[in-house]
Amino acid sequence: MAATIDNSNAVQATKKKHLGIPEAVFVEDVDSFMKQPGNETADAALRKLDEQYQKYKYMELNLSQKKLRLKNQIPQITQTLEILRHMQKKKETTEPMETHYLLADNVYCKATVPPTDKVCLWLGANVMLEYDIDEAQALLEKNLSTASRNLETLVEDLDFLRDQFTTIEVNMARVYNWDVKRRSRENLLKSAVKS
Repeated sequence: MAATIDNSNAVQATKKKHLGIPEAVFVEDVDSFMKQPGNETADAALRKLDEQYQKYKYMELNLSQKKLRLKNQIPQITQTLEILRHMQKKKETTEPMETHYLLADNVYCKATVPPTDKVCLWLGANVMLEYDIDEAQALLEKNLSTASRNLETLVEDLDFLRDQFTTIEVNMARVYNWDVKRRSRENLLKSAVKS
């Protein structure tokens, strides 16, 4: 009994992990699958499977775009954290810091920054807020850990999606082969009746 409960908990944990992505069911018995409502012909069943396959492709596209955004965001957060650490070291001194900042794509400008304990961070949607260096560092570290965790989840979801692709492709091949065998049997019966 305990093994069954542990197993069901593991299954529930897996389903929660890939929330929003339906699991493709492997068609073990094609004959019983074809007797289900909506599967009157092989073409109808293949159309239904292809529709499910296209939905998975759409999900993969969205997840891949999110993954790309996160992969670009993580180095930016890391670089900003390094700059904040450098500014924290320099805030104890009285000498200004010489730096270059990005003005436009591939256009940098030289600047002299006096020691400060405040920084401004772009939060997105054209919003910038002023923070103490310590607060900004805590916020960026939290954002970095969240982005890393989200990237790991996306990679797992993409792997899960690839498994679903494989299952759907195998199902489509099994239904197609079942239809080919059915037609060849019908043709054999017709030729046997004629002769």
